[in-house]
Amino acid sequence: MASVQHNSQSADHGARHDSRHGTDRHPAGSAPGRAGHTGRTGAAARRDLAVRAAVAQGLISEAEPVLALLDVAGIRSSAAALRAAFDEVVAPGTAVLHAFAVKATALVPVLRLLAAEGIGAEVASPGELALARAAGIPADRTVLDSPAKTTAELREAIALGIAVNADNPQELARIDALVGSGGTTSPFGLRVNPQTGAGSIGALSTATATSKFGVALRDEGARAWVVQAYLDRPWLTRLHTHSGSQGLPLELMAEGVRALHGLAEEINAAAGRRQIDTLDIGGGLPVNFASDEETPTYAAYARLLKDTVPGLLDGGYGLVTEFGRSLLAKHGLVLARVEYAKSAGGRPIAVTHAGSQIATRTVYNPVSWPLRIAAYDAGGRPKSGPDVAQDIAGPACFAGDLLAENRALPLLEQGDLVAALDTGAYYFTNHYAYNSLVRPGIQGFTVRPRAGTDGADGVGGADGAGGIDGTDGVGDTDEVRFTTVRAPQTVEEIVTESGGAYADALLDD
Repeated sequence: MASVQHNSQSADHGARHDSRHGTDRHPAGSAPGRAGHTGRTGAAARRDLAVRAAVAQGLISEAEPVLALLDVAGIRSSAAALRAAFDEVVAPGTAVLHAFAVKATALVPVLRLLAAEGIGAEVASPGELALARAAGIPADRTVLDSPAKTTAELREAIALGIAVNADNPQELARIDALVGSGGTTSPFGLRVNPQTGAGSIGALSTATATSKFGVALRDEGARAWVVQAYLDRPWLTRLHTHSGSQGLPLELMAEGVRALHGLAEEINAAAGRRQIDTLDIGGGLPVNFASDEETPTYAAYARLLKDTVPGLLDGGYGLVTEFGRSLLAKHGLVLARVEYAKSAGGRPIAVTHAGSQIATRTVYNPVSWPLRIAAYDAGGRPKSGPDVAQDIAGPACFAGDLLAENRALPLLEQGDLVAALDTGAYYFTNHYAYNSLVRPGIQGFTVRPRAGTDGADGVGGADGAGGIDGTDGVGDTDEVRFTTVRAPQTVEEIVTESGGAYADALLDD
């Protein structure tokens, strides 16, 4: 396996104003800008090594001009941080299931890796359930949530013994009929909407007055109906809420959980027993898209929950979480070649192969979803030189297909590389098929000492490049190893998906 050593230039990418946004507003604080080259972290050093190794090993090339990368060590570290944060605040012996929201990164190898790190799966469709099962995640570590479950989906989940959170009274009536027809090991819950308010991104706020999710708890008669629904169904033992995700303050998330806990206490008091034994508090921890710093942390959120809802964590209830973006976003990047470097109206434009098909949310809503961009030369080294305001354009046939507009970066040239950072969740796995552009290949990478070295001696490697300071855990005798997570899509596969086998279907007889 080839290895790559990083040159002495570093690449920490600071946040700068992007004039496309017209403001520094950002879901997690300031808008991101270029990735600069000071103040390395282990994750940033691994990223730079991986980019150079991808070039050296031909994973990114003229033939394969776009590539997605996943940092295995980073994913493991996030899973460990999540477990540790809640272990710190829950009473000893409390049953806790952290279920990854599969929609965030719907890849079987990722789910398998998370399962190895003690993380289950939250699924919201037959496809996501199939992915979780393919990853070997057992039924008792799987939770089904969806506002539109069919009877067939419910029947399958119940047959498998998967936990099910009903969304509404009509769905609960369907479950009544299915449960009445035979025994099941599935735990059942009901999703409620605490109607505590929206964050800065309305489309991702699920606790608004008119949200489509769950039973709207403050609507007239709704709370009484929920209490009675539990009293009528002794097998209904869970209660679920999720207030939203990116752009939602931690305090608003905690307020929704407090409302959930208060309702559970009310139901149990009315039942005269501990009928509700598990609270599913959803996920939604925001991600910082402005720098390499991982903030807010799981530990901060867990401490806030302990302060806001102490009864949640005292051992009286089991706990389920459903984090997604926060586990994966910081550990993925999309790497794309600059196919052409041109200019218009005096502004340079780097035309790349990563645009709306990869970063759909960023292209259509750049104010809410700006991305950091890192610039690399054709050899995969961090690009140096004075900042120049320029556009980073994608390949799709509309003018707004831009990863960044008027972004300050070293001037990009034909053959250089750009990396869209923090894209490990909801980007390259949520492909947008505009222009029938192929889905990129995805490689997981690990950085480990070269055989026969301790990885920290500062000695240059076999390919003769300069080194990275080994004090951050990444040394210049380290090698990068890649493993295929998803092969690049082929144009033949696009033809098949687009009805190629039925070419004559619409012709007259």
